[in-house]
Amino acid sequence: MHVFADDNSGREHVALVFGNPDIAEPVLCRVHSECLTGDALFSLRCDCGSQLQEAMQRIADEGSGVLLYLRQEGRNIGLGNKIRAYALQDEGADTVQANVALGFGVDERDYGMCAAMFEQLQISAVELMTNNPEKVQALEALGIMVAERIPLITGENTHNELYLATKRNKLGHLN
Repeated sequence: MHVFADDNSGREHVALVFGNPDIAEPVLCRVHSECLTGDALFSLRCDCGSQLQEAMQRIADEGSGVLLYLRQEGRNIGLGNKIRAYALQDEGADTVQANVALGFGVDERDYGMCAAMFEQLQISAVELMTNNPEKVQALEALGIMVAERIPLITGENTHNELYLATKRNKLGHLN
């Protein structure tokens, strides 16, 4: 485990390195934004916790890889605002509408810290487990080569159908 202090946000982010990744080749990787409700409290409202577990299992099965855990709760709006967004969702808003109604952008996350994290780990190319094409573009803009995007479809249930449909239809997430 490596901890990285982000001077811009004051947050600490984590890189979990499993095994001995061959940095001469693209490294199996997940860039995961913190989701207390999904990651630790097993919420069924999202797919975050199951994506985190699946990514860690795939890295273990591969024998090596890296998981960057970014402290960007609720697409970087914070836990309190995320809970307020949940209340708006309970009244019929989708996740995008709720964030906007609270005065935030659709997605406030910043992947800039990934550049320093990958540089410290001497990783320049990844096989990225994600459904989010914007995450691929963000890493590539930082100079990280995404050799392959590996879909991470897991955690679908009746409680998160609208959430997952919104991610596909409004945020452009892929399968």
